[in-house]
Amino acid sequence: MISTLYLAQALLPEGFADGVTLTIADGVITQVVSGTSLPRGAEHLAGLTLPGMPNLHSHAFQRGMAGLAEHRGAPEDSFWTWREVMYRFLDRLDPDDVRAIAAQAFVEMLEGGFTALAEFHYLHHDRDGRAYGNIAAMAEAIAAAADETGLGLTLLPVLYRFGNFGNAPPVHGQRRFVNDRDAYLRLIEASEVALRPLPDARLGVAPHSLRAVALDDLDWLAALRPDAPIHIHIAEQMREVEDSLKLTGRRPVELLMENTQLGPRWCLIHATHLTDAERDGIAMSGAVAGLCPITEASLGDGIFDGVRYRNAGGLFGVGSDSNIQIDAGSELRQLEYSQRLRDRRRALFAAGDASTGFALWRGACLGGARACGRDIGAIAVGRRADLVTLDADHPALVGRDGAAALDSAIFAANALPVQEVRVGGRLVVKDGRHQARETFRARFGATMLRLLAEGRS
Repeated sequence: MISTLYLAQALLPEGFADGVTLTIADGVITQVVSGTSLPRGAEHLAGLTLPGMPNLHSHAFQRGMAGLAEHRGAPEDSFWTWREVMYRFLDRLDPDDVRAIAAQAFVEMLEGGFTALAEFHYLHHDRDGRAYGNIAAMAEAIAAAADETGLGLTLLPVLYRFGNFGNAPPVHGQRRFVNDRDAYLRLIEASEVALRPLPDARLGVAPHSLRAVALDDLDWLAALRPDAPIHIHIAEQMREVEDSLKLTGRRPVELLMENTQLGPRWCLIHATHLTDAERDGIAMSGAVAGLCPITEASLGDGIFDGVRYRNAGGLFGVGSDSNIQIDAGSELRQLEYSQRLRDRRRALFAAGDASTGFALWRGACLGGARACGRDIGAIAVGRRADLVTLDADHPALVGRDGAAALDSAIFAANALPVQEVRVGGRLVVKDGRHQARETFRARFGATMLRLLAEGRS
């Protein structure tokens, strides 16, 4: 199927352009011509059109527990007390619940400017910890939610073997995550089957963290799918760094680099607490730093040194992680503001005299596309036609175009002012709303009412 779109203004790899005509065949951009007038029969997209933002890290089921962990733990609250809330919430979930929650999260991602997702999927088994008859029943639920909402998907089934460094046994709350190597191979095979109905999906692999796998699992996993993305949680919390030093004599990123070869396939999620050598090593390897600024702020993780990493040539992308708030612009704004608060200066991600919004959006698209392992993240020939059109009449954008419009969309609007979203050229969001929003919202609402009632009983 061939279609033609006319973009009043668009962000192309070389910068902003007016009068851009796109030809799209089977969801892929086959021609880009700027400086054109409206072709006969073309659909006209007013406002500024951006390449869709890849969301490089999410745990979709956690959308259901958003807001439920905002009470003080004892003796103090931290990531580790938050994790106990998460364990209690997921105790009640079945595949239908996960599908309903994921679909709601995916609708919000699309409405918030995300057009593709790398789902870091570690909730695998039944409530007692035993595998479902179909070991990929939960993966199938995620794939179904992506298919019905129209979100592009890279599925990352997670290998989770241990409870902590030193091959410690898993605790009760981790029982639904755990597989040995043989079970994980079955999970990968079944996940491939689950993705077949989707028109454009990728399957990668993910060691959960250095706490949860053996060091020789790293190369074993990388060899399973040698051309696929590989993601890992790393150096998110200072306690993780301290435990790693105590038990291994190495910091987490240092340990990772000593035991596998980092490269462009790798995405290091969080990587918050780094030495200069670790930061520069990640940048030089071509790996992507997977940043989740809103979640990292929520959990009190710390501040990633984004400015120095960017200056070292490092690639980054953003993800919605715990899905407490889902909006591409808000993730980028939080990233930039964290740097400003630390350094007490402004416009830190802007390169030269470029705008901050332009540098953030283009950088996160580039790194996010690599992390997802898909031809996305740019309005260019050969890329999937994932497009986000901003609302030119939004109060934050009135009278502005190009860099001023993008800066204002990120820094002057409460949320990204999305007018329309297309995934593979197909319209999924119109007038800021997903085409089937109410259907998914009703299913999510019914699911949450039941789950929360069960939690109180």
